[in-house]
Amino acid sequence: MGQLKKKFIEKALPIAAEIKQFIKENGNIPLGTFTVEDVYAGQKGIIGLFTETSLLDANEGIRFRGFSIPELREKLPKVPGGTEPLPEGLFYLMLLGEMPDYAAVVDIQEDWKKRAEVPPHVFKTLDSLPLTTHPMTQFSIGIMAMQNESVFAKAYHDGLNKKDYWDPTYEDVCNLLARLPRVAAYIYRRTYKNSVHIDPNPDLDWAANFAHMLGYDQVEFYKLMRLYLTIHADHEGGNVSAHATHLVGSALSDPYLSFSAAMNGLAGPLHGLANQEVIRWILEMRDEIGHSPDKTEIAAYINKTLANGKVVPGYGHAVLRKTDPRFLAQQEFAKTYMPDDELVNIVWNIYEVAPPILEQTGKIKNPWPNVDAHSGALLLHYGLNEYDFYTVLFGVSRALGVMASLMWDRILSLPIERPKSVNYDWLKRAIESKKVTA
Repeated sequence: MGQLKKKFIEKALPIAAEIKQFIKENGNIPLGTFTVEDVYAGQKGIIGLFTETSLLDANEGIRFRGFSIPELREKLPKVPGGTEPLPEGLFYLMLLGEMPDYAAVVDIQEDWKKRAEVPPHVFKTLDSLPLTTHPMTQFSIGIMAMQNESVFAKAYHDGLNKKDYWDPTYEDVCNLLARLPRVAAYIYRRTYKNSVHIDPNPDLDWAANFAHMLGYDQVEFYKLMRLYLTIHADHEGGNVSAHATHLVGSALSDPYLSFSAAMNGLAGPLHGLANQEVIRWILEMRDEIGHSPDKTEIAAYINKTLANGKVVPGYGHAVLRKTDPRFLAQQEFAKTYMPDDELVNIVWNIYEVAPPILEQTGKIKNPWPNVDAHSGALLLHYGLNEYDFYTVLFGVSRALGVMASLMWDRILSLPIERPKSVNYDWLKRAIESKKVTA
């Protein structure tokens, strides 16, 4: 048994018992109320999910087990002499709720390297798809192709006490995390690089090896991948990809089925696909103007976008009411490594120009940039210009958070999700009843 698994048992089982008792004693205490508008608003703000790994505050941004993104960049272990956190350490933090040391991260790395071999049939399945298939569709199919390797599915079929559901789930989670970079890199190389594939380098950490398999062996790009895979990992439980994992996993679907569902949600333009929409919008603006736009030209293009009934991609967030700390982390990285990059400077100029314009419309609660507003420019700087692939990078990262969360769902024996839905007639009767009794 690996050290991480042993520590998870020691940490999680007592907490699971404590939470069970807490619910027994306090389960009937109401946490709030909802309105007719709430019924139609996608449950925004209604407390109805349990997620241990991270918490999003509208004004402070995301905190992973209580740690802000600047604190993660400072405190998480790094490669010797490195400047950016190792994502494996973030998985440890989200799973256990405590900051790992470097030795703990190395232990995870060694464990995942042993699990990292992808079955050959997965590659054959991907190779059967048209090259025009969107990378996110390929990614979801690749995940599903690995499902017949599920330890949980086999254990459940053979008969398993529900108190032990977490154990084979752990095996699936680690196998999946170990193999995702290989599958993602394979999709990239077959789609854009004539199927000239690059073997893994076992001497590299998880993020750097991913960069290597993609074909980007610059030390700076290794650093970017470590940062990127850390800051995109989780965003509490209510976002589509995290919620899809909770929802599908609540039916005792194995991690492969649950994560594939998450990626189908992440592929939506209102979720992870937004990162490719941002860079496409910026490039279209530059092409239409005919040169690198100044702030006045950017403002005019933003107003034209809004006048055409479109959104400014990368701006606004369902919860945040300030600049996304993930945007600021990427901006800080860019100031260090590419301060004179043309697209990066366009991103920064948009940041100065867009919020006041959006705020003046009176229709936008959050005129500030989110994580997607910056990431594409960083990737383009290093030559990764196939922006239809960017959401796959997001997906590899998001696996860290949603899989850690799924582990907690299993060990806490959370029930199947089945929120109550009502129809319009029910709502009308409910309102009429209130008017009569008022």
